[in-house]
Amino acid sequence: MNKHIKILRAKTFNLKKNLTLLQYNNRIVGNMSSRRKKSSDKKKHMEVKEFYTLISPEYFGEAEIGMTPAKTPEHVISRVVEITLSDLTNDFSQMHVKLKFKVEKVIGNIAYTKFVGSDFTRDYLRSLVRRLTTRIDGIYNITTKDGYVLRITALVFTEHRISHKQKYSIRKIIKEILEEESAKLNFNEFVCDLVYGKTASKIYKKSKEIVPIRRAEILKSKLLVEPNTNAS
Repeated sequence: MNKHIKILRAKTFNLKKNLTLLQYNNRIVGNMSSRRKKSSDKKKHMEVKEFYTLISPEYFGEAEIGMTPAKTPEHVISRVVEITLSDLTNDFSQMHVKLKFKVEKVIGNIAYTKFVGSDFTRDYLRSLVRRLTTRIDGIYNITTKDGYVLRITALVFTEHRISHKQKYSIRKIIKEILEEESAKLNFNEFVCDLVYGKTASKIYKKSKEIVPIRRAEILKSKLLVEPNTNAS
């Protein structure tokens, strides 16, 4: 009797062990199948995408500024790419200037962009700061001759500390120069002057008549409004 019970228990134990091993093996097979399916789906997902060449605007030389993958041309529209000015000019000294371009149209595998903003790298901005000097910031919404509205952030660094009255005078100079330049230039011309330092140079020269100036820069620009070219 006891012998039969022992044999029955042994068979039950082996059966449970085999069932456990079978369940474990099924889970492994199931996980492997799931991974294969995900890997296959991922490959299929990648296979349907094409690469589109990004081109800078005409006023920045229509240069190739990168590539982007997408399923259709519609997925490329409105994408924003950021590069440095040195990528366009091959001038290492302009690496601190960051440019943003937005895709506005796609023809074939070529994606044409427009300028939407500029900025400085943080490292360069930190390098401009000095002790016992004054930093003057000015933020202005400026409208170009052809109706584009940009938000411009300008910076002026003095050689030494200055009074509040002198700060006010310099901010007034910055605003006057930006308004004068934008009133006589279209968007393309105005943006190039901002990016390549021509506008900052004019601010520097004019501000220097009030106090000794160490540096003048256009820190940031952002396109806010475009004119409605489709309006009759």
